[in-house]
Amino acid sequence: MKVTAQTLVAASLFALNSSSVNAFQQHTPQRYKSQLFSTTVFDTLMEAPVIDPGTGNSMNALEGIIPKSGDFFQNLFGDKNANEKTLVVIMPQLGDFDSSEYAEFLSAVSSELNEAKIGLRVIGIGTPDSAKKFANFNGLDISYLKVDPQGQVHKSLELHAGPNWDIPSFLPQSLLEWFAYDYCGAKEEQDAKAISRAWLNYMAMCAGIAAPDTLPEILRGYFGDKSAPERISADEVVVIGSDEDPVIAIKGVSDVKLGPFKYQQLWKNEEGYQRPVELATVRLRAMVEVLTNFNEYVPDQRFLDLRGATFLFDNETKEIIYEHRDTGVLSYSKTMARPLSFLEPYIGEKALNPLGLKDNAINL
Repeated sequence: MKVTAQTLVAASLFALNSSSVNAFQQHTPQRYKSQLFSTTVFDTLMEAPVIDPGTGNSMNALEGIIPKSGDFFQNLFGDKNANEKTLVVIMPQLGDFDSSEYAEFLSAVSSELNEAKIGLRVIGIGTPDSAKKFANFNGLDISYLKVDPQGQVHKSLELHAGPNWDIPSFLPQSLLEWFAYDYCGAKEEQDAKAISRAWLNYMAMCAGIAAPDTLPEILRGYFGDKSAPERISADEVVVIGSDEDPVIAIKGVSDVKLGPFKYQQLWKNEEGYQRPVELATVRLRAMVEVLTNFNEYVPDQRFLDLRGATFLFDNETKEIIYEHRDTGVLSYSKTMARPLSFLEPYIGEKALNPLGLKDNAINL
């Protein structure tokens, strides 16, 4: 092989370029890497189209919540009421367990966020109609909520979507159509294969595949958690079936009716922590609501597998202060026992127990 001067120069440049990239990756301080990445996320959100369920109009994802940098008078004199930070919560389908739980917590701290000058923007997969139903059920002010009907924000940010399995090619189209349209009740104009694929990846995550935090969180809901506060009030009743003669009725963590059987749970007198099956009862409440109104909450099942994320931005620098990307189903926080603990530096202990129920771990 003949080595020319041009070849040597090209090889040298390639080596220098490669070593420069490696040196940058190894020696660049983490805060600068965060700045580079956060700018990408921020810019993506600034340009991402969503729908305001209150008006039905299209808008950018951060429109109306980030102070305008081009406002001369605001830049000159400042705005004492302007938000200093922005909390962006990207939810999966509005009919998802994660969305319902997270919304209940966010609603409980909305006034504290306002006092801390933290703007809140919640983006979920759905339609204006599903957003209104979701906000009403979870007590979330609909002004915080925007919808992305096809999960374009999630795709742009490359959020988690399970193991990314595809439907085997040997499965007949007729079987996929039966599953999508007859079994799942999806609209026939939607692609049957895409719906089947979304369900495949969603159910895989529910089984813990490509979702390392899902099964531990499911089990935590059943076995309880001494480090977490109570999750349901003593007088709240979750009902499946008619109110007059329910198939299942659970009052707080004490009285249970399962068909013809009635009993009281062994931990009925315990308090100050998340009791066994308490969180599972909360999730049952959400499941009953969604399943009885499934097509309203999940109008497009093609995007069922898309997961969410949470970003807290500094409005002045556009840097990410806090970031979490869901790793599966029921993994919307790094600290699921206290999902809003990342907000403690800004809103205090309210972040550790948003619902204000009894909490032995804090009140020791």
